[in-house]
Amino acid sequence: MLVDSHCHIVFRDFNDDLEAVAARWRQAGVKALVHACVQPAEIPAIRALADRFPELRYSVGVHPLDTQHWAAETQQDLRDAARADSRVVAIGELGLDLFRQTNLEQQLAALRPQLDLAVELDLPVIIHCRDAAQPMLAELRQRAEAGRCPRGVMHCWGGTPEEMGGFLELGLYISFSGVVTFAKAEATHACARQVPAHRYLVETDCPFLAPVPRRGKRNEPAYVAAVAARVAELRGEPLAVVARTSSANAARLFGLHFDNV
Repeated sequence: MLVDSHCHIVFRDFNDDLEAVAARWRQAGVKALVHACVQPAEIPAIRALADRFPELRYSVGVHPLDTQHWAAETQQDLRDAARADSRVVAIGELGLDLFRQTNLEQQLAALRPQLDLAVELDLPVIIHCRDAAQPMLAELRQRAEAGRCPRGVMHCWGGTPEEMGGFLELGLYISFSGVVTFAKAEATHACARQVPAHRYLVETDCPFLAPVPRRGKRNEPAYVAAVAARVAELRGEPLAVVARTSSANAARLFGLHFDNV
C-alpha cells in the first residue's frame, strides 16, 4: 500500500498511455494519488482525471515559476474551485524558487494570498521550495507568530537537515521524491534518516525526477515504490513499514479516505 503524494499526470507526457500507467500504479500497490496543480488553467483537466481515476485527489494553486498566471482574480478562482469539489485536498503547489528565477517579490505576491486561502479554507499547502529555505522559513515563522501558518508539506525535499528542522518546527511534513535515490544526494539521505516517523511522505513528482535505475526517463506513479524502498533502506526499516507509515501520514495530512489508507 502506497500513496504517491505528488504527481502531474495531466502533463502531455502521459497523453498516449495513461491507462497503462494507471494499471502499473495499481499493480505496484499505489492506492491513492495527490495531483498537484501549477496554474488555474489546469484545473478542469485535473478534475476530469479525478472523474476518470477514483483514487486521485488534487490541489489547486499557482507554482512559483508560473507567477505570470497570477492576477487580481486568481485567489477567488482558486477559492471557487476548492469549494466546488470535495476532492480538492490542498492549495498549491505554491512556494518560492530562487534557483531558476530571481523575482522574489513577484513570487511572494502570489504565495501570500495562497497561504491566506489555505488558512481560510482549512486546507494544507503543498510547498515548492528551491534555493529559498530562508525566505520561506521567514514568511512561515512570521505567520506562525500570528497564528496564520497553514499545515502542509515540503514537497520534493532536497534541503539540509538543518533546514528540515526549521520546517518541522512549523509543523510541516517532509516529502521525499526520486532525488532520495540519487547517489550524490547526501543531504537528502541524511534527512530521510532523521525525519520523525510521523512526518514524512513519499512522492514521484512525475513526470520529473525518475528514481534510480530509471533516472533520466519519464517518471510515473508506480515508481513511488522505488522511492519508498530507498527511504526504507536509509532508515533501516522494512519496506512495509515505510509504505504503511508514509501512507498513514498522507492520509492524515490530506484527509484521504480510501480503502486501506
